[in-house]
Amino acid sequence: QVRLEESGGGLVQAGGSLRLSCAASGGSFSNYAMGWFRQATGKEREFVAAISWSGKSTYYDDSVKGRFSVSRDTAKNTMNLDLNNLKPEDTAVYYCVADSSFRNIITYDQIELWGQGTLVTISS
Repeated sequence: QVRLEESGGGLVQAGGSLRLSCAASGGSFSNYAMGWFRQATGKEREFVAAISWSGKSTYYDDSVKGRFSVSRDTAKNTMNLDLNNLKPEDTAVYYCVADSSFRNIITYDQIELWGQGTLVTISS
């Protein structure tokens, strides 16, 4: 029953913005780091962003640094990713993840829980 569910994906013009949300259910995630990965068609999944259990520490891939912002509300077991100044190369399925280790998410190692993904498409 423990699961993550993403929402908010859609079609956006280049230069536009979008907010993705992740809802965690089936247990408490207050002591879990969370984050986002993405996978474009024909390519491997890649790290996007991570946030610590407290929400005070964040880490971004260089490709999105300065454009994307990750935040969380631990009381509600939710996490958001604000995508700004979107580019066509941002088109991908975005996945929400959770793990007891912040480092595991950053290094893509033994991530405990994945959502089903939500599609973000950027038109040029």
